[in-house]
Amino acid sequence: MTPDLDRLHELLDASPGLARRPAGGVAEPDLRRAEERVGPLPASYRWWLAEYGVGWIGGEQLATVAAPGFDDEHDAITAPWRHDGQRLCFFTDADGDAYSYALDRRCGDELPVVRRSALDGVEDDVADSFAGFLAVTDALARGLGDGPNPTVARLWRATPGLLRDDGMLIYGPHVIQERNETFEVADYAPEWVLVGDDSGGNGLLMRQHGRDRSSVWLLDLGAISENIEDDGELVTDDLIGWLEHRPS
Repeated sequence: MTPDLDRLHELLDASPGLARRPAGGVAEPDLRRAEERVGPLPASYRWWLAEYGVGWIGGEQLATVAAPGFDDEHDAITAPWRHDGQRLCFFTDADGDAYSYALDRRCGDELPVVRRSALDGVEDDVADSFAGFLAVTDALARGLGDGPNPTVARLWRATPGLLRDDGMLIYGPHVIQERNETFEVADYAPEWVLVGDDSGGNGLLMRQHGRDRSSVWLLDLGAISENIEDDGELVTDDLIGWLEHRPS
C-alpha cells in the first residue's frame, strides 16, 4: 500500500517522540548523490529527508544525507557500515537493535523495514515502509501496541492512516485515541473501536475482539451503541483491499 504522506506529516507534527529538526530538509541534488551510492531510497523515507532532514527517536538519530564531502560520516545513510549485503541500516535504537531496509524485497517505491536483534542477531519484520515504521513506533509509544485489531495493525505497518478521495478517512495512531474518547465509544460500544469517518458525520467502526475483526461498519457518530451491526451499514469485510482500490 502506498503511504499517505499527508497523514505522515500529521503524525510527525503530533508526535513529540518522533523528534525532527525544523531547519529544513535535504536538497534534491544531495538526495540524488546519496542514491548514486546506495540505490533508490524508499519513497516515504526520501520524502521525510526532503521535508525534515534530521530526526531522532528515543534520543537516537535516524540516518540522514550528509553534506558533500561527508558521505562516510557515521550518521549518513551513505556511511559504509550501514550497507550490509541486502540490508541498509537507517536506525539503531538504544538497545543496539538495527533497523534496516530489506533491499531484496522492494515493493513499488517502498522497502520493508526489518529489525536485527543486538542480542542474538535474529531478524524480524517491523513495517512495510518507512512511513509504517514511524506509525508502528508512535503506536507503541502511545501504549496502543500493534493497533486496536489485526486489520488496523496491518494498515499501520504501511501508512499512519489514509484518506480516500471520497472523504473516507482511516485514523493513524496519532488521532485514534482522541476520536474514540470524544465519541465515548468505550462507554457506548465497548467491544468496538472507531477507526475512521466519512468526513460527514458518520463513523467507521470495527470490532476489537471476536472472530470478525475485518468488517467495517458505517454509522452516525451520534448513534453509537452496542447494536452497530443492526443499526449500521456494512462498508467492507476487507479494509486493506477496499483502501488499495480507493476511487479516483
